Amino acid sequence: MEELYVFGTGNAQATHCYNTCFAIENDGHYFLVDGGGDNTIMKQLKNADIDWREITDVFVTHKHIDHIMGIIWIMRLFGQNIAEKGLDRELNIYGHEEVIHILHSMAELLLQKKHCAAIGKQIHMIKVKDGEEKDILKHKVTFFDIQSTKAKQFGFSMELPCGNLTCLGDEPLNSFGEKYARGSAWLMHEAFCLESQSSLYNPHEKKHSTVKEACENAARMGVRNLILYHTEDDSLDQRRRLYTEEGRRYFDGNLYVPDDLERIAVCRSC
Repeated sequence: MEELYVFGTGNAQATHCYNTCFAIENDGHYFLVDGGGDNTIMKQLKNADIDWREITDVFVTHKHIDHIMGIIWIMRLFGQNIAEKGLDRELNIYGHEEVIHILHSMAELLLQKKHCAAIGKQIHMIKVKDGEEKDILKHKVTFFDIQSTKAKQFGFSMELPCGNLTCLGDEPLNSFGEKYARGSAWLMHEAFCLESQSSLYNPHEKKHSTVKEACENAARMGVRNLILYHTEDDSLDQRRRLYTEEGRRYFDGNLYVPDDLERIAVCRSC
């Protein structure tokens, strides 16, 4: 049974929770999506009781530091253990051309030469294009360009036994993502704040949405399960209750507002 491990739920400036990143698990192997902004990803893996060596695939949605910097620590972890301890593991890192170029450059500038030696051998940097399909965790994954105006960004849709799980990155659903989101069993949609907090957080200026808007999108797409993430963290202790109360007015499917380190069985309630 596939599970989704949520390592972080916050936006770029979150200080009370980690930046948004997560992993999908199948048969003891993990597909990591983004890494947050620092080495807290290593702490979150440990807190989730995940053996980092069982990460087989990584996807980086875009170049913003709250998504990409944690991946450098993952690359360092693999590269160091391959070089110094003979780790016999393969790691696939997927991203669009710009992301892969940045990761290559940062590795060369920041990591020891011996820790970069595995790149191209056991650490595979794989460029993906809009609409390209890959087999990950024994499931078909389709990557797609969300046509962001801030920074080039991709989302993905994974075919699961219960239906598709679609991740839109950290921007609202638009016409370019609709064909992937429509009818999804699971939709992961950012929700920066409550509708009533729009004047406080100005989500639209940041190309983000409110809980109301995310839930309206999910309802319009006929989604069965909606996960809200990439939020403000000023109301962290009340976030689940407040977001659920607002979301229920616009979406009548299963609504999830996870905390960091929460696990969701993504095929149990489909």
